[in-house]
Amino acid sequence: MIYRVLGIGRQFILLAVICSFLASIAVLIYGTFQTGNAIFQAILEGGVSSKGAKKLVVSLVEVIDLFLLGTVFYITALGLYELFIDDRIKVPEWLEIHSIDDLKGKLISVIVVLLSVLFLGQAVTWNSDSNLLPFGASVALVIASLTYFLSGKNKKYRGE
Repeated sequence: MIYRVLGIGRQFILLAVICSFLASIAVLIYGTFQTGNAIFQAILEGGVSSKGAKKLVVSLVEVIDLFLLGTVFYITALGLYELFIDDRIKVPEWLEIHSIDDLKGKLISVIVVLLSVLFLGQAVTWNSDSNLLPFGASVALVIASLTYFLSGKNKKYRGE
């Protein structure tokens, strides 16, 4: 009885897969519109200036942030599908997920890049009125912690 219920229960993971995939699509489409909007705004402003360039760069860094977030949702959907439903889906070798630790590692890697891009966006828009150091230190601490977490997992599996 329990065996049967748990076997059927794993199909509920499909809800998480579908919602993560839909979130990925929504964020990627929104990022696409944001890209077009940023370019359109730059063209409308007409002249080429350092202020206009800075505004365009900030907009495009925010778009990269959206694309990376969409990637996180996609990797989550793909990983949950591979782990709980069917692992025969064709993906590049580097995207194959065989355990929860594989999924966490891939997500953490994308999150590290996401945080780096977020900091870059703050650095580009930085003005001397605010102190960027606390924000940068916080991002660096989170990245260092995640990197340490990943290196510990890798050592565990290599038998070190």
